Amino acid sequence: MLAWTTISYGAALSAVAGLVFVFLLGRERRPGTLMAVAVGAFAGPFAWNAVLRAVDAPQFFVDAPLPVFPVSWQDTGSGVFAFAVLALVLGMGPLRSAPAQRVILLAGLGSIAALVVDVFLY
Repeated sequence: MLAWTTISYGAALSAVAGLVFVFLLGRERRPGTLMAVAVGAFAGPFAWNAVLRAVDAPQFFVDAPLPVFPVSWQDTGSGVFAFAVLALVLGMGPLRSAPAQRVILLAGLGSIAALVVDVFLY
């Protein structure tokens, strides 16, 4: 089971990666939006891994037999939770008057970053 330090470390890496993806691929430059991305990309994976720790669910940590992309249910959950939190934080926060396409694009980029971090970095 993941320790709290590992959960926090992974969430912090997800926040940084989310910022990089949104800055470079989403071409977002507004500080408020970037701050919301960092918060959402941190909070989603942190919450998911906290749930897994609370219920002691080791079966979620089994990697798929794909050498190039060994994703697990735990990794997938981090991406899903990141997407949900990012969509809420961005859509109800700094992008509330933006087109939904923009909100979903940035939430998607941040959640893909969280998934990739989870699969390969912790």
